Amino acid sequence: MTFQDLPALNAILNGTAAVLLVIAYILIRQGNREGHKKVMLAAFTVSVLFLISYLVYHFHAGVLHYPHTGLIRIVYFTILFTHTVLAALVPFLAVATLRRGLNGMFVKHKKIARWTLPIWLYVSVTGVVVYLMLYQF
Repeated sequence: MTFQDLPALNAILNGTAAVLLVIAYILIRQGNREGHKKVMLAAFTVSVLFLISYLVYHFHAGVLHYPHTGLIRIVYFTILFTHTVLAALVPFLAVATLRRGLNGMFVKHKKIARWTLPIWLYVSVTGVVVYLMLYQF
């Protein structure tokens, strides 16, 4: 793997996190707390790996400029803006939600998870979309 492969790795990690979040949601809706816990820990781990890879890549690569013009540029920056703003919240929300769940504070865990899940899922999915728009089109 080379330095140039990191954006693709980041997209894979984001996509994996999204799939794991959906699986964890299904598991908890089925009442499978232990399965939910394991999958959420996996999603958190994948997201931490993503964050490390993302920071390493952008430390070396700097800012990348979107090359396209027209309506697609507006769409790209709209997605990027919402993705970036919400991505700044995910680490704090994820840690708070995870900590409450691991400490058995399930009422508080459920209360914050109702916010964390859709935000984290949106950020994971739009991370893949941003990658595709920036590197594949």
